[in-house]
Amino acid sequence: MSDLTQVAPSVVTESRPARLILTVTVVALTCVLLLAPLAAVFWEAVREGIGASLKALAEPDARAAIRLTLTVAAIAVPLNAAVGLAAAWAIAKFDFRGKAVLITLIDLPFSVSPVVVGLALVLLYGTQGWLGPWLAAHDLKIVFAFPGIVLATLFITFPFVARELIPVMTEQGRAEEEAALSLGASGWHMFRTVTLPNVRWALLYGVLLCNARAMGEFGAVAVISGKIRGQTTTMPIMIEMLYNEYLTTAAFTLAALLAALALLTLALKSFLEWRHADLLAATRRH
Repeated sequence: MSDLTQVAPSVVTESRPARLILTVTVVALTCVLLLAPLAAVFWEAVREGIGASLKALAEPDARAAIRLTLTVAAIAVPLNAAVGLAAAWAIAKFDFRGKAVLITLIDLPFSVSPVVVGLALVLLYGTQGWLGPWLAAHDLKIVFAFPGIVLATLFITFPFVARELIPVMTEQGRAEEEAALSLGASGWHMFRTVTLPNVRWALLYGVLLCNARAMGEFGAVAVISGKIRGQTTTMPIMIEMLYNEYLTTAAFTLAALLAALALLTLALKSFLEWRHADLLAATRRH
């Protein structure tokens, strides 16, 4: 035992150069791979002056893309939050046949290419698709229209809320809910006063991730939207179109705005992580 005690400090001392090299390497790679590209986007956006950037954002097509992106996110995020909360509650609190299948289905958007998702939606809802004739007969248009963009975004962002809530709800168990029910609380009252407060930070965290993914989605939306300028072009699609037309200032200005929204989401996520950890520590102390 004494020999091991004497060797341990030597091992730690000898590993300091390795730790330093590893830390410097990770920081350098982070700067080169992540920070440098973002900095380049923001620099290119303002290189010709703030006035040029504001003028680019004031263009009707840019305003339409921003409005469409925010509208789609405003619809997709609450829907996926509600469905994700219900799915997480069912998986964490109840035992039923097919639970493993449900978990696998929730993870499906993580493994399927967004382009494949877009093509699948076109196959299902397109004019020549499985439901195309029925939709045409009822004067309903999904592909190359707003509903298709919402459906594609819903599919891609489906797992984020559920995946944040499932481990939290599973760890909490069922004791508190069962106690509330035994005291005469209704199901809704139990959910509102017991379940929801315990998972509120995880729910907000999942909503933020879902929102960031919804605003940044490109592949599935590009396929199903048809890229109709001013009508079905979200911010990521509009950025690509502007860049391909060599309108670099407009493209990078819109890209900088999208990146700024992502950074805001990251900042809120970090705040929630800090706040959630603080609350957990306070709970343990009491």
